[in-house]
Amino acid sequence: MKYIDIADSKRVDRHPDKIIQVVSDGTIVEKGYKIKNVQLRLYTEKNDEKLGPYSLITSLVETDKGSVEMIYDEGFRGNDALETSSKFLTENLGISSLILRSLIFLDGK
Repeated sequence: MKYIDIADSKRVDRHPDKIIQVVSDGTIVEKGYKIKNVQLRLYTEKNDEKLGPYSLITSLVETDKGSVEMIYDEGFRGNDALETSSKFLTENLGISSLILRSLIFLDGK
């Protein structure tokens, strides 16, 4: 089952504008969950003449017991918002905290 942990789920009720695959081998096991896939997903919501694109970046964590998509970041982050977020996530050990946050959500379901 896929869960959307976003107050207004309509914001992600379409195909993302861009996806970066963070984990895809399915070999990570944490808290009894097998992590199959972790993505960062970009949804461009609007474009301001001065500030540029408004980006909604979500994380999608897919496990053997369900999936959850939740907000990772949002705002006027520039044209390379998804790449910058992905780099920060992978270079600062943020993947484990992102996965744990998602698993805590799934535990509550």
